[in-house]
Amino acid sequence: MDILYLLIPLSLVLVFVIAIFFWWSLRSNQYDDLDGPGYRILMDDDRNPPNGEATDNSNGSPASPNRCGAKLK
Repeated sequence: MDILYLLIPLSLVLVFVIAIFFWWSLRSNQYDDLDGPGYRILMDDDRNPPNGEATDNSNGSPASPNRCGAKLK
């Protein structure tokens, strides 16, 4: 029975230490998705441009802007 007086506070301290390390890892962006942007580029569907962007009529890809921002045709 006397061991419970040691184990219960020790387990509470351990839980708080683990919680602090988990909170730190969330705040320092340890769980960012590093693979998702690469897969989104590979799975991009160029036939349906988002938000109704203008397309050049040759192959259906979005018209790319030049350095001034004007759409090229």
